[in-house]
Amino acid sequence: MSEQQQDFIGLCLEHRILTFGEFTLKSGRVSPYFFNAGLFNDGFLLGRLASHYAALLARIYGHERPFMLYGPAYKGIPLAAACAIRLADEHDLSVPWAFNRKEAKDHGEGGNIVGAALSGDVVIIDDVITAGTSVGESMEIIRSAGANPLAVVIALDREEVAGDGGQSAVQAVEAQYGIPVHAIIRLSDLESRLATMPELGEHARAVEAYRARYGIAR
Repeated sequence: MSEQQQDFIGLCLEHRILTFGEFTLKSGRVSPYFFNAGLFNDGFLLGRLASHYAALLARIYGHERPFMLYGPAYKGIPLAAACAIRLADEHDLSVPWAFNRKEAKDHGEGGNIVGAALSGDVVIIDDVITAGTSVGESMEIIRSAGANPLAVVIALDREEVAGDGGQSAVQAVEAQYGIPVHAIIRLSDLESRLATMPELGEHARAVEAYRARYGIAR
C-alpha cells in the first residue's frame, strides 16, 4: 500500500467518512463499515479528495496520453470539476471536463452536456460503483458523442461479490465495457491498514469476516 493510500484512509477515518458498526446495504447485507463520500462536503475535504484522484490519474496517464474528465450527474459533477483544478495546480495538466444534465435543455446552448465537448479519450469519475448503472449510462453518452471511454476512476472498490456470477461490481463493469476501473483504495488496502491499528482490532476482525463471506476471490 502506498503512502498516498495510507494518507487517504487516514483522512477518511479522521473525518468519519469511513465509519464502523452495522450498516444495512441496498443488497440487504449488513456491512461492518460504511464509506460516505457525501461527507467530503466542505472546501478542505473536497480539495483533499480531488488531490487523491488527480495524483492517481497523473501517475497512470500523466502527460503521455491526453484525456478529459466526465462527471455523471450528480455526484460526479463536483468530483470532475475539483479534480480538473487539482490536475492543473498540482500536476501541470490542463484537462477539459464536462458533465451531463439529467434532462436535456431545449433553449440556450441546448443539449444535455455542459462543459467541454466530449472528444478523444474520456475518463469517467465517480465515488463508487454499486450496480454499474451510472457507468452504463455514461458509456452511452460518451460513445454517442463520438468519444472514447478510456477508464473509470472511483474512490473505493469494495471488492465485494455482486449478483450470482462471482464478480464484483467493478469486475463486471470491466468485463462488460472493456475498460479498466481505477480506485484510490480497495477493501484489501483498508484491511492492510487496519491490521496496523490495534485500537481498531475489533473492527478489523469484523471487516475480515465480512470479506471472507462476501469478498471476491483473491
